[in-house]
Amino acid sequence: MARSKSRQRWYLQLHGQVGIALVMGFVIGVGARLLGPAGFPTEAFGETIGVVGDIFLRLLKMIIIPLIFTSLVCGVASLGDARSVGRVGLRTVLYYTLTTTLAILVGLTLVNVFTPGRYLDIGSSASLPEGISSSSQSLSQFLLHMVPDNIIAAMATGDVLPVIFFAILFGLFLVRLNGPNVEAVHRVIEGVLEVVQSLTLAIVKLAPIGIFALLAREVVRSGPELIMRLMPYFATVGGALLIHAFVTLPLLLLLLARRNPLDYFRAVLPALATAFSTASSSATLPLSMECAEKEAGIPRGVSSFVLPLGATVNMDGTALYEAVAALTIAQMYGVQLAFGQQAMVLLTALLASVGAAGIPMAGLVMMVVVLEAVGLPIEGIATIIAVDRVLDMMRTSTNVWSDLVGTAVIARFEGKTP
Repeated sequence: MARSKSRQRWYLQLHGQVGIALVMGFVIGVGARLLGPAGFPTEAFGETIGVVGDIFLRLLKMIIIPLIFTSLVCGVASLGDARSVGRVGLRTVLYYTLTTTLAILVGLTLVNVFTPGRYLDIGSSASLPEGISSSSQSLSQFLLHMVPDNIIAAMATGDVLPVIFFAILFGLFLVRLNGPNVEAVHRVIEGVLEVVQSLTLAIVKLAPIGIFALLAREVVRSGPELIMRLMPYFATVGGALLIHAFVTLPLLLLLLARRNPLDYFRAVLPALATAFSTASSSATLPLSMECAEKEAGIPRGVSSFVLPLGATVNMDGTALYEAVAALTIAQMYGVQLAFGQQAMVLLTALLASVGAAGIPMAGLVMMVVVLEAVGLPIEGIATIIAVDRVLDMMRTSTNVWSDLVGTAVIARFEGKTP
């Protein structure tokens, strides 16, 4: 009991530090802008302090591929046989498709009711953020891309979906084969997973510093005035995320998993707090697995398959955000999207969210695919980026919460409930 309390105090301490970092980042950013007329090098200051945040993001990106590969291989291998993997995999995909579709529908409903884009009239003058590509893929190209022609190249470039495909195949054949050499490979991958998880947790401890630097730079770039005009959009996305997180997912947990939503939420709260603080579902993966197994009683064979897969392909919050942002940008430019076009937004957001890596700002990059699907100008992304940092934290928490609810649902249908 004492150990549990100590662990809880540690998580609360990290979460508190992140809260302080958010406040300080905003204050420092506003202060730098106010000092600009007096000769203070505001822009140079913002870019310099932002380097610290960029280093933090690079550390998170650095760990994603080894974490995904080792987690999925160990998760598939721990299920015991290929038929079990197929059954669990099918149920997992069906669950992910259901929850992501429900999330997008919630977002589309709210953005049509509250029309936050009508409060923005600066889209035509916005400039596109550096690093956003205008390239898009058709559905056939998207599916073909999942099968790597060079897995080493995919890992080197951080291409997540081909790595997932290869890791699942690797784990399946690791289960099928026997012998001391195969067992040695399994032990090596489990050992690498332990090291990678430990390294990831160490990087997470740097979250307050990284978030402070990133938020300070965004405020220096955009200023508080733009943030105020984006409040209706912020409230629409945030409200939709809250409805999905505290209404839709708890209902699924109650009806499908037969679990008390409040008790389950308390059990996995440390992982949700870390997801909010890091804005990275991949970085939260070790804590998600620990909470699911030790606090919520989910069998390791289920959690080690469902959670790593969900950390990269189940993006409820990201898909919801992409749908709301696309319609907000349409409203900002005075474009009316018909029902068919909004259905295309739903489908494209569903597919684009699968391709979004579990790292901060990944959903913003995937927004290009959604905008181009309905013919909207991608320059609109530059307008909404000012408030994306906090929304990124909120949608990441929603993503992780959906993954954790999914483990309970799959565990029940596998007959492995505690």
